[in-house]
Amino acid sequence: MQAVDYTTLMAICAELQGDWLPARIEQVYQHDRHGLSLALRTLERRGWLTLAWHPQGARICLDTPPPQEPDTFTFSDQLRHQLKGLALISLESLQPWERVIDLAIAKRPGDEPLYHLFLEVMGKYSNLILTDAQRQIITVAHQVNAQQSRVRTVQTGQPYQPPPALLATLPSLTESFSSWQERVQLIPGLLGKQLLKSYRGVSPMVVRNLLNQAGLDSQINNQDLTEEQWQSLFIAWQNWLQRLEKQDFCGQQLDNGYTVLGTDIHGQNTVNQLISTYYQAELGRENFQQLQHQIKQKLANLISKLQQKADTFKQRLNAAANAQQYQRQADLLMAYLHQGQPGLSSITLPDFDDQSPVTIPLQPDKTLIQNAQRLYKQQQKLNRAEAAILPLLAAVEQELAYLAQVETSVQVFTEFDNVADWQTLTEIRDEMVEQGYLALSHGRPRRKESETFEPHQSLTPSGFPLWIGRNNRQNDYLSFRVATEYDLWFHAQEIAGSHVLLRLPPGAIADEQDLQSAADWAAYYSRGRGEEQVPVVYTQPKYVFKPKGSKPGMVVYQQETVIWGKPGAVNPKFEGLMRP
Repeated sequence: MQAVDYTTLMAICAELQGDWLPARIEQVYQHDRHGLSLALRTLERRGWLTLAWHPQGARICLDTPPPQEPDTFTFSDQLRHQLKGLALISLESLQPWERVIDLAIAKRPGDEPLYHLFLEVMGKYSNLILTDAQRQIITVAHQVNAQQSRVRTVQTGQPYQPPPALLATLPSLTESFSSWQERVQLIPGLLGKQLLKSYRGVSPMVVRNLLNQAGLDSQINNQDLTEEQWQSLFIAWQNWLQRLEKQDFCGQQLDNGYTVLGTDIHGQNTVNQLISTYYQAELGRENFQQLQHQIKQKLANLISKLQQKADTFKQRLNAAANAQQYQRQADLLMAYLHQGQPGLSSITLPDFDDQSPVTIPLQPDKTLIQNAQRLYKQQQKLNRAEAAILPLLAAVEQELAYLAQVETSVQVFTEFDNVADWQTLTEIRDEMVEQGYLALSHGRPRRKESETFEPHQSLTPSGFPLWIGRNNRQNDYLSFRVATEYDLWFHAQEIAGSHVLLRLPPGAIADEQDLQSAADWAAYYSRGRGEEQVPVVYTQPKYVFKPKGSKPGMVVYQQETVIWGKPGAVNPKFEGLMRP
């Protein structure tokens, strides 16, 4: 993930200073452990300013509105108490060539600042600190004590001290070509690395831009440049410094990141839009992978434990199957009491049916009647155990089926594509929390299904819509709230999978190719995705029922027809994820 560098910070601040200052702070909302948003209102517009101290994605930028969920963080509550209703009057770098932004906050525009909000964009040491006018720390996102850092502590009540200055040389437009060349060429090595080490404010993004302008390879050594190449690179260097001085920036998306030193001014978003889009995608992908791994790991552990429990119950049921044998042995003993002798450890008697010999173990200190009574008790005990174990085994198998359904929903996501994927995965997490399988560090209320309903959508060859549930909430919503009497309902037969609706207008009849398309999608979004063919059932929605007390996504169906679905026949990469 590309880090926000000094050049990017200056580009962001330049846009904000021109379009958003001064602004009234209407709200403070913290959406996670590493970021919050300020609701700003000017005379002309209203927007949300994100301040993030994430280890890989620390940034400041105008962003999309935060989710409408309760804010349970103490830090934002303290900021809200101090800043709500005040004015953000300035936003600038605390020191030249340092990635610390000072947001000055006053009672109204033109007044002296009452507070300073310092955003330190420093990788894993990033932080957000609120101070008063005398720069005494009021609250801080991440407190740093003496045990954590011997260089600089950051704690409530202390005077604010800026981060230690970097030791590299400050870039300057007045520096001569010979001095600049000598500094960059002093230590042999890759040209890009020496530029990074020699001057402050130089980042991989800046180096990439300089080398592209000069037409140089990224792997070139600083000892191998010709005089003409040095001159071209120095021109690019001065051009970068001039653009910083003039605040001449242009955001541009790249294949491997972004740049604010682009040259194509047509069709580009603002720098703030560029930064917002980039980090939403990158952090969304990172958060998605972490949550997906957490859910998969939890499901694997739960399924493993339940499978062990089911195996134990099955073993006990197999033992209970011997109950009739104990009864038969007891009956034989009672029928042949006259053959009993004291002290026998076993006795062989003819079977009732075919007169074959049956050897029965005995307890020598008991009579045949007492041994028969012991066998009858053993038979009764096993019968009682069977009656008790059967419902327990059924409950475990039902829970295993449910967890297999959840696991299938998670496995469908091979990679993060867009925000809808994240919403669908968080619905799965919330469902597991509601069912008692997961615990959240910060409690959140259950979201309404209609607010987050994001099924996959496709079209059959005849143009009929296909709606595919991607988690249990969506499956239930599709089957019992969306489906009409004209639709057809599809599901992989006897294995976990998504509920698929073939939406048909009144009077329409689906062709064979439409049924096959729906079956293919049902097979793809099922546990049988890796197979060449998967049996799929379809029926009318009125024949799909939800048993009383069953878990989300679990249904039974009647009057079904079987069709073979081919998972390999669909490619979701070329389908859109659309909100119905």
